[in-house]
Amino acid sequence: MDKNLKDIRINYAKSELDESSIGNNPLEFFQKWMDEALESNVLEPTAMTLSTVSLQGKPSSRIVLLKGLEDGCFKFFTNYASRKGMEIGVNPYGSLLFFWAELERQVRIEGKLEKLPREESTAYFQSRPIESQIGAYTSHQSSVLGSREEIENKYIELQEKFANTNPLPLPEFWGGYKLIPLEIEFWQGRPSRLHDRIRFRLTENKWINERLAP
Repeated sequence: MDKNLKDIRINYAKSELDESSIGNNPLEFFQKWMDEALESNVLEPTAMTLSTVSLQGKPSSRIVLLKGLEDGCFKFFTNYASRKGMEIGVNPYGSLLFFWAELERQVRIEGKLEKLPREESTAYFQSRPIESQIGAYTSHQSSVLGSREEIENKYIELQEKFANTNPLPLPEFWGGYKLIPLEIEFWQGRPSRLHDRIRFRLTENKWINERLAP
């Protein structure tokens, strides 16, 4: 390598975060930051790292897309039979992480995960492009494949099967989740690694905020 990883340095100095600007409602402030990410043309602003934990205490993480922030909950959709779906089934708690590098910001969210009503999952599933609907039927997510051709051939088979059907019915194994937040932390990069971190904790149905050491 031309450059050692340990020598890579970035000095964060684009903005700051203080208690007077953040207010008392972390969900409203999150929406403000999301709006700014959208307006700033951040690459994949709705992309978030979802972390789940198995009954054996083994964590796993992957990127999913935020598809709604409603009634104080963060919503996304996936295959219920995937690894994340199986882990949520046995341990219904998880965390989300948004990282907007262009704005030198990140948001961590911890909370409880619950399935969305089937009607809501159906409405979203049928709003997707037909190719994505067929793709959901094609993939037994997280299962082992013998080859790339195996899944490509399955997709072609299902294209023919559903040639005259649009939208497709919602698969039993597919749908949405909502994360009900219990803790939300906002991080703003600052010079000299003295970053701003403000955490909100839900206590007795009230949000309490506190500044954390970077």
